Amino acid sequence: MIKENSKVIRKYKAGYEIRKELWKIDSSDEGTIMKQAYTPNGDYIGNSKIAHMLCAKKGIKPEITKENHCVCSIGFCEKEQKWFGWSHRAIFGFGIGAVVKEGDCVASSGWTPEYLKDHPEEDLSLPVGFEAKNLDDCKRMAIAFAESVS
Repeated sequence: MIKENSKVIRKYKAGYEIRKELWKIDSSDEGTIMKQAYTPNGDYIGNSKIAHMLCAKKGIKPEITKENHCVCSIGFCEKEQKWFGWSHRAIFGFGIGAVVKEGDCVASSGWTPEYLKDHPEEDLSLPVGFEAKNLDDCKRMAIAFAESVS
């Protein structure tokens, strides 16, 4: 897959930009114009509808979870004082006082036990009973949620 640099960028006050990009399968392909949303830092948010829902409607500022990532799956909402985690399948917000219950997505890593045996560092799940006492704890919950539903 070849992505050629965008020449058309539209910036929105809500804190994201839409880029028109030409995507090709190979050099002989004419390609398809795609509209994709990015943070001002260049991290991928998703399509324009996802970016509008997250940034403009919900007031979330999307972020990456790790420095080596380039896709946003968490973000903070100043108005609600919540950290949100999401994937293409689900979104959920965590505020101070949120508690992990049995069966919650944050209580499961989303990885198979076989994989976790070889990669225990990938288990970002939180124990049942974990309570968010501050916004850093809320962010941990958002990261665990995003990892479990991705």
